[in-house]
Amino acid sequence: MGNPHVLAIPYPAQGHVIPLMEVSLWLVKNGIKVTFVNTDFNHNRVVKALSNSDNIEELLNMVSIPDGLESWDDRNELGKLTESIFNVMPGELEALITTMNRSGKHEVSCVIADENMGWALEVADKMGIRRAAFWPAAAAMLGLGFRIPKLLDEGIVDSNGRPLKNQMIQLSPKMPSMNSMDLAWTSIGDPATQKIVFDVFVKNNKSVKLVEWIICNSSEVLEPGAFSLFPNIVPIGPLLASNRLGKSSGYFWPEDTACVDWLDQQPTNSVIYIAFGSFTVFDRTQFQELALGLELTNRPFLWVVRPDITDDTDKAFPKGFKDRVRSRGKTVGWAPQQRVLSHPSIACFISHCGWNSTTEGMSNGIPFLCWPYFADQFLNESYICEDWKVGLRFKKDENGIIRQEEIKNKIEQILEDKGYKERALNLQNKTMDSVRGGCSYKNFINFIEWIKDEKK
Repeated sequence: MGNPHVLAIPYPAQGHVIPLMEVSLWLVKNGIKVTFVNTDFNHNRVVKALSNSDNIEELLNMVSIPDGLESWDDRNELGKLTESIFNVMPGELEALITTMNRSGKHEVSCVIADENMGWALEVADKMGIRRAAFWPAAAAMLGLGFRIPKLLDEGIVDSNGRPLKNQMIQLSPKMPSMNSMDLAWTSIGDPATQKIVFDVFVKNNKSVKLVEWIICNSSEVLEPGAFSLFPNIVPIGPLLASNRLGKSSGYFWPEDTACVDWLDQQPTNSVIYIAFGSFTVFDRTQFQELALGLELTNRPFLWVVRPDITDDTDKAFPKGFKDRVRSRGKTVGWAPQQRVLSHPSIACFISHCGWNSTTEGMSNGIPFLCWPYFADQFLNESYICEDWKVGLRFKKDENGIIRQEEIKNKIEQILEDKGYKERALNLQNKTMDSVRGGCSYKNFINFIEWIKDEKK
């Protein structure tokens, strides 16, 4: 039958596309054909963001299917996006696979779907295709989803996923505590959206029973408690392009690589890097407080300011700010983050604590200042500050604003206390050992062998 043909389908968000594309490129490197299926909307963004030097389209068969929304719809409205996905994409995926298989060239032999896209696993099961689920975030977050029946039985959440009271919960003594008000679905949007997201967790608990593998972008070094409690989740990460000796791909915005040249001109261990991923947004007050806090530090900084991070971004900066920090501060629309975090000039990372950013920073021995926004980011903050002790939290005032003085003080604290850097470097070494011959590496090799052995 020739080489196996894997179809990979991510959840349509930046933090999900990048790590599954990394899995796909690893599979290609090991002689497996991969078709990568984005939504039409994200496919166009990814292709447009590829530079002329990228050869991703030569390595992967990149295709797309509709998500059911119009081009002008706001895909940050997760409730609307989720409902549209479930209504439209299963039929589109089945039609795509049918067309591929009828071509007689290379039938799809395995589907790897983001666990958040459990319906794709059901499509594969219906078509008699082998199935694996990919979880791009912390194993503890997936484990939380698996524990929903227990949360319901113990009266922690109601049938809509709403917490019945504000309390701290812990899935096991070896796992971080979570606030019931900050669970993945309770910190997303309005109550209607929270209900939609919670229902998806419940549905996916059924869909994931159809798979033979659940691979996870994490490591036993990072989450020993989670992998002990949920042994069916298999760590293969952190998934970084540098471990493949390649370039990270799958971004929705073109990277400003000139910022790397700027970093080359900065002293070692001096630059504050600030980036909040693809979803975080700020009101004008918070945006300006952050800018003024960076100014107060009198230190060099690289700040990723997406065009949509606040209203009228170009005019949102404090008056005269850019002129006052011109000699030591640089802002970009999107940065090649893995390259930035591996640069010797980076001293600390002000982050929204998305899992990709968390593992990228941790894999480079960088201390964190945590600024979570929603979903799993509060759990990741707990890992960073409480379990690994490689970062600090910001404190908000009575109006929910992180003020400029708090930003300045926390930056000084984390840079002056060398213990954070020492612990970050120690964690980096252990985690890198895992992907360079240790547990994560061996798990990934076993997964590849399963894909290649169609008799299994």
